[in-house]
Amino acid sequence: MTQYLEKLNTLPFHMQASVRLWIERAIPPGSFLTAVLCNDLFEALGRADEVNANALKNYAIYFYSFAPQGCYGSPERFAEWAKSGGLSGLGLLEEAA
Repeated sequence: MTQYLEKLNTLPFHMQASVRLWIERAIPPGSFLTAVLCNDLFEALGRADEVNANALKNYAIYFYSFAPQGCYGSPERFAEWAKSGGLSGLGLLEEAA
């Protein structure tokens, strides 16, 4: 389950905390990351800074390969994850991590 932590370094440094807070606590991220999580490419590109625009492939690989499946993919999944409280709310957070 901690693979999502081990691979955070594949994402831009200034976004790593937001991704971790979303996965672990379902703390809503900014508009760019929300668009990524909702699988809205056009909105993500419109909201991205240059670093994030160049890293979109890395986000796709990260979320598909390493993040919990329920935390991304559509606006409905985004809403459900937010409602759940993330890994913490689901009782799946390894606190020592």
